[in-house]
Amino acid sequence: MRYLYRYPIKFWRRLGPGLITGAADDDPSGIATYSQVGAQFGYSIGWTMLFTFPLMVAIQEISARIGRTTSYGLAGNLRLFYPISILRLMVVLLLIANTVNLGADLGAMGAALHLVVGGNAKIWAVLFSLACVAAQIFTNYRQYISLLKWMTLSLFAYVGVVLIVDMPWQKVAYGLFIPHMHADAGYLAAIVGVFGTTISPYLFFWQSTQEAEDVIADPKAQPFMVAPEQAASEMKRIRFDTLVGMAFSNIIGLFIILTTAATLNAHGITDIQTSSQAAEALRPIAGRFAFIVFSLGIIGTGLLAVPILAASSAYAIGEALEWHIGLGRRPREAKAFYSTLAGATLIGLFINFTSIDPIKALFWSAILNGIISVPMMFVMMHMASSSRIMGDYTIRRTLKFLGWLSTLVMTAVVIAMFITSF
Repeated sequence: MRYLYRYPIKFWRRLGPGLITGAADDDPSGIATYSQVGAQFGYSIGWTMLFTFPLMVAIQEISARIGRTTSYGLAGNLRLFYPISILRLMVVLLLIANTVNLGADLGAMGAALHLVVGGNAKIWAVLFSLACVAAQIFTNYRQYISLLKWMTLSLFAYVGVVLIVDMPWQKVAYGLFIPHMHADAGYLAAIVGVFGTTISPYLFFWQSTQEAEDVIADPKAQPFMVAPEQAASEMKRIRFDTLVGMAFSNIIGLFIILTTAATLNAHGITDIQTSSQAAEALRPIAGRFAFIVFSLGIIGTGLLAVPILAASSAYAIGEALEWHIGLGRRPREAKAFYSTLAGATLIGLFINFTSIDPIKALFWSAILNGIISVPMMFVMMHMASSSRIMGDYTIRRTLKFLGWLSTLVMTAVVIAMFITSF
């Protein structure tokens, strides 16, 4: 009996940056994307979640291994080993994508809470942004990471919704295992949106910097080139953590697609622009309980994703400018880092008070992520294959193949979207 208790605890403790990264992948922007493609294309788009799984596992494992091997995140390695122009380009592209995502996510969270309890959606967005910043600045690093891990459980809300609605599982299986392709701009844009949601720039930067920060926070941990005896066990941990995190991410994404396909698409509702609009549309079809669960899932995932979006921006800028960085540092020890983190969140919030509609930008922010991911993935693959940077721990064989495949597939999808659009 004691073993039965120990195994889940041991399993949970082995999870960390990979699980948090995978859960943050299903942010309100991702929920909007999955809702849109599910409502528009039904079960026929389900295959994308199965197809992207090994690709996102590979690219996220590569980013994690870069951080753990070198004890620097992506921006730190760019600063040390690449021309300054490449560093500036990567950081600027990341900031553009993150700012749009932050604004869209905060707006979606405010709109979701407005649907459930009423009140002013913009005021709710302000309160959410302040809560996220305060948690990052004033919470102990280990406690904060533990909090993020527990918040990943909010994604099970979408498992509950699938269990509530009537699901034609034969159609689900057909859409999951038999790819359907349509040579039109809308379908290709949807695929880019799905790829941009599952393979996002801020996730690369976050997971690599978290692995690097864990080296700093743990006195026993050392970069592989300093302590090669740690390499084998740590690489196994990274692979396990990433596999579980990405599987969790894609299963939840698939459940959101299935929910909107079974309810909205089945009833002729195919134009969903936002996550809160998807939740509202569920109410008359699937019932109030499904609507509330879906809405609360938006808020829970937003509370997980917004800090990661802001922190990935702060990590990138901090490493590029050689600041003292890290959530493990006290605010007075890393004033510029925490100021950037707070500033990124507030700039994203500010979008909600301009003529730009951040809610409608949700789906397009995923497409923007897909486009921006391409140059970043090429740089990452070069970085992970360089013995000058990685020493004896460069990526090889299957991981290298899947990493390049992921990069080339993302490139092909983006090019196809532009060709059909113009």
